[in-house]
Amino acid sequence: MSVSELANTNVRALTEGFRTGTLSPVEVLETVLDHAGRFNGALNALFSIRPEESLAAAKASEQRWREGKPMGLLDGVPVTVKDSVAINGWPFHHGVGANRNAPYSQMDSPPAARLKETGAVIFAKTTMPDCGLLAAGVSSLFGIVRNPWNVAFNTGGSSAGAGASLASGMGFLSVGSDIAGSVRCPASHCGLTAIKPTQGRIPHLMPDFMRSAGPLGRSTEDIAYLMTVLSGADERDPWSFPPDTTQYQEELDRDLGGLRIGILTDMGFGPKPEAAVVAAVEDAGRALAVDGAFVEPFVSPLEEDCYEPIDRWLMVRGYAEMLALPPHEPGDFLHYVRDWFQPAKAMSALEMWSLMGRIAKMRVELFAAMEGFDYILAPTLPVVNFPAEEPGMFRDKPLAHTVFTALFNQTGQPASSVCFRFDERKLPIGVQVVGHRFDDLGVLQITKALEDRRGFAMDWPVTPRQ
Repeated sequence: MSVSELANTNVRALTEGFRTGTLSPVEVLETVLDHAGRFNGALNALFSIRPEESLAAAKASEQRWREGKPMGLLDGVPVTVKDSVAINGWPFHHGVGANRNAPYSQMDSPPAARLKETGAVIFAKTTMPDCGLLAAGVSSLFGIVRNPWNVAFNTGGSSAGAGASLASGMGFLSVGSDIAGSVRCPASHCGLTAIKPTQGRIPHLMPDFMRSAGPLGRSTEDIAYLMTVLSGADERDPWSFPPDTTQYQEELDRDLGGLRIGILTDMGFGPKPEAAVVAAVEDAGRALAVDGAFVEPFVSPLEEDCYEPIDRWLMVRGYAEMLALPPHEPGDFLHYVRDWFQPAKAMSALEMWSLMGRIAKMRVELFAAMEGFDYILAPTLPVVNFPAEEPGMFRDKPLAHTVFTALFNQTGQPASSVCFRFDERKLPIGVQVVGHRFDDLGVLQITKALEDRRGFAMDWPVTPRQ
């Protein structure tokens, strides 16, 4: 099977092929590894690629399938994980040059443990920007990550390498993490589907009230498989939910009749969405209305710039991480990130308390405004894309263009991104689906409905384009 055929094969068909013997986990992995060897240099998406280790895992998977005893839903499926997701015996750099000689991880984070338990074949880690504090693919350690739809453009971030690798056919699924949009932003720029689950749905380390691990893939059904595998309890993460028995990939069909969908295209602050982005969101709303959903504008209830306290809180986070790094040269920490968080030096505990209060007020206002709505459709990003070398729309405030994603990290609501249109340059445009807390399945159902109604097939750029 060619890379192009694999890129258009979903996880269900792949594992059915393993079951029947028409596909081989070893041959599939060999195709993926060969493809990564040919094109990863152009994209800079993967590191720590492990052919011998992953081929041994694929051979063991093939034997289990022959015996009719697969370990789980993803047995034999080639997957990757983000640099920031710890795997025992693998590097953990967090995108920072100063960490290039850091000791390898000594434990499996919850997502890595769940992947191993289900038999998934982890063959590489994915690149990311410094500390995960850019929604772009620029890093002091890894350099520039490039978008396979057009290598002159950005992948988004911080799960940058996940976006580039999946869009180009390097693997089937990837585990990223999302603190301000870090799985949704690369999904938008790279034409993928991703979900930031309700905080606590997928346990992660270190525990955090606004950062989640999240699946990225080429289809809603594929990331639903990963949701099923990754969801559940892990006592190391005190935010994690009780065991979850939902088989997300089996429950994606839904009658849209009577659902109330809000269209949000102006948060009231931050950069305004480009016309092509607004058109994509409005087109998505019309597509749902055809099948009986009530679609109407959702007016932001926020009267002040609610991204600003989030930005300042993230500054403190980044500054604290830099202080904990080993001695390093200036070039071993990305200057865009370092320059941006300098105001954190002067912040007092009282100011931090005030910031948290403003964020809490925003949460209450958004929850109140969503009463009566089942879901919101919004831009994932206000911009279609920007040059690969840039840290974001604004060099001095590199996360400012995450205004439509970052707020839903703070509310803890599930939010996805799905490609719904392309612009005139043939660059993908993502639409974000936001649901009420705990309604992760519903968000996936609406995401799948949009995927089914977008009216085009994805022509995945398995050979990077210019």
